[in-house]
Amino acid sequence: MSTAADNDDSNVSNKDTPNICANCGKGEESSNSLKTCTACQMVKYCNRECQIAHRPQHKKECRRRAAELHDELLFKQPPLQNEDCPICFLRMPTIDTGHKYMTCCGKVICSGCIFAPVYDHEGNLLAETCPFCRTPPPTSDEEALKIIQKRAETGDAKAVYNLGCHYANGSYGLPRDYTKALEFYHRAGELGEALGYHNIGLMHSVCEGVHVDMKKAVHYWELAARGGHVESRHNLGMIEGQGGNFDRALRHFMIAVKGGYNDSLTIIRQMVMDGDATKDDYSKALKSYQAYLDEIKSDQRDKAAAADDEYKYY
Repeated sequence: MSTAADNDDSNVSNKDTPNICANCGKGEESSNSLKTCTACQMVKYCNRECQIAHRPQHKKECRRRAAELHDELLFKQPPLQNEDCPICFLRMPTIDTGHKYMTCCGKVICSGCIFAPVYDHEGNLLAETCPFCRTPPPTSDEEALKIIQKRAETGDAKAVYNLGCHYANGSYGLPRDYTKALEFYHRAGELGEALGYHNIGLMHSVCEGVHVDMKKAVHYWELAARGGHVESRHNLGMIEGQGGNFDRALRHFMIAVKGGYNDSLTIIRQMVMDGDATKDDYSKALKSYQAYLDEIKSDQRDKAAAADDEYKYY
């Protein structure tokens, strides 16, 4: 987490911040000519020199408020990780095996719709076609890679993320290149694909292509969690719990459970047994998880799960 010492002045304006320099007391006709402290957003300065001069007096309060602002963003209920399935219009399952990205059309389809039979306009069964755009799958890794690269060039966040995965794994004919993988993960995260930030966190936590750096891992998992990635949220809860910060850990786990992450529900139950959470906490978590299951459940998805042992959505 950054502090005021790490931030340059910015033209960010806050209507509740007094329109005078916190160091020299001079005011300006326009609030835009004063620059707000980017860490706490509570005070303004004429220039960088005034900010540096005022730093000893402001540091403690700045860090306190910056931490509050950080937590407001971190623990805000995140957006859904994936949009509803474009075919059945039900909430997309959180777990990876519950949905699939279709390179041909750039759509994410739930596994229930992927396993369902596909027919043409005359009622003829179509084999091996995308259930959304009816396009046959690529016939080779080379062809698939070209499609992914083309979609990535258009700014498709999931295609960019997939390229990062292929460089990290050395798949689809690409050489294993962690530098390129990080580059694509970063870009995917910036485009809104939280998995990109999640994978950067994993690389820093397990020494895959980079040195182990848990501060960086936490930073990127926080970015992913704010983007709705429930496994990253669970990881943050585990780290807080290991540090004895059980209240913060529970807040992370409750958000992850609401997003459908079963492992967090299991941990909350263990916290109750250890005396680190209450039965009421677990009851609320159970209700949240059941609400998630109710939103994603469909007969088609149940049939898909029964037909394929690898397909699970809970």
